[in-house]
Amino acid sequence: MENEKKKIVLSCIQPTSVPTIGNYLGALKNWKYMSEDYDCYYAIADLHAITVRQEPAKLRKQSMEMYALLLAVGLDPEKNVVFVQSHVPEHSQLSWILNCYTQFGEASRMTQFKEKSLKHADNINVGLFDYPVLMAADILLYQADFVPIGADQKQHLELARNIAERFNQVYTPTFVVPEPFFGKVGARVMSLQDPTKKMSKSDPNPKASVSMLDTPDMIAKKIKSAVTDSEAKVYYGEGKDGINNLMSIYSACTGLDFAQIEKDFDGKGYGDFKAAVAEAVIECIKPIQDEYSHLIADKKYLEDCTRLGKEKASYAAQKTLRKVMKKVGFWQV
Repeated sequence: MENEKKKIVLSCIQPTSVPTIGNYLGALKNWKYMSEDYDCYYAIADLHAITVRQEPAKLRKQSMEMYALLLAVGLDPEKNVVFVQSHVPEHSQLSWILNCYTQFGEASRMTQFKEKSLKHADNINVGLFDYPVLMAADILLYQADFVPIGADQKQHLELARNIAERFNQVYTPTFVVPEPFFGKVGARVMSLQDPTKKMSKSDPNPKASVSMLDTPDMIAKKIKSAVTDSEAKVYYGEGKDGINNLMSIYSACTGLDFAQIEKDFDGKGYGDFKAAVAEAVIECIKPIQDEYSHLIADKKYLEDCTRLGKEKASYAAQKTLRKVMKKVGFWQV
């Protein structure tokens, strides 16, 4: 049926650094197509960002830049709800309520807290520990049916499901119990310097990742310095992690399958192949960079879009929060 209600998808991204081509080819590239089949909510997760100490002016700037980049990737603010998390205070309000329906043992089992505590030993704050409950609030606030997640977020989504089911049992059904989103599979892009690890925008080695806003020269240099092997033959195989990774990137940018890539570069060395990969990446993200440059220069348009996103997100969030507050027993006026 044409008027059948679409399922809801929610996805959030932190504004702490510019996304890599790994983020784009693995996820962001597919986000714009989701709105054809789903009602999509996309948030700049700035509340999550402050679990690690941030420079205020820089965080504001990065949040605006990330918002502009999401629009540049193709997220239509009219078709989707594209908003900044801190603009909708219901996230924090629901998070506190859900804290009271989360067992301490559940929260303490989250492996990401342990990993981040080691990385930020000088600032092991309660927010870092409570991060997964805020994530549950993000999801449940919009009655999301599906949440696109990586392997590192599976545990957090399971906690959100547990909290939703517990609340629904204590009271009456209130929250949709979210499922992981398995849409079109994006490319799994690995680090250019350690192809056994996923490419990360927080990697301390600047040569390990290609940023969505890197210049053509920077991209060419990073691809040229990518780790390969001594065989000097372009094919996908065991023990060829570096070349496998470059082939995945090239395939995602050009649409060519591995068999065709192997055929095209038969008899050619890694230098030729790396140059072709760099050119493909540059061409792939050039339209996004051009649109980003246009958007970031139009502050009024960005502010208008964020207000629209805030209004649409707030409408849905307030609807859920009022229902929750009534069930918990809060006196509302």
